[in-house]
Amino acid sequence: MKHASILAAILVLMAGAAEAADPLIGNWKTEDGATASIAHCGAGYCITMKTGKYVGRKIGNFSGKDGSYAGQITDPKTNKTYNGTLKISGISVKMQGCVMKVFCQSQTWTRL
Repeated sequence: MKHASILAAILVLMAGAAEAADPLIGNWKTEDGATASIAHCGAGYCITMKTGKYVGRKIGNFSGKDGSYAGQITDPKTNKTYNGTLKISGISVKMQGCVMKVFCQSQTWTRL
């Protein structure tokens, strides 16, 4: 029984280390000053608003690694979903959402 609890503790620590190693995980300040949280969900990452007018709303679902991610992002103001990319550079993440890969808008968020 003692060995099982030690093994469980090691697995929890390893999972936490893997999560901390990904630069996307954490809280980010949006361009309008709200806070968004990016966390693991399923096989990828989800973006959920933590503060502001849209608190609690899931606005993104991405997959990828090494600072480059792709998926879908929802504009909480219009509730429209777009194909998008996220790229991390230092303490910033640049998000871009596009319609038909032609009409694109971007935002840059900073890590809190």
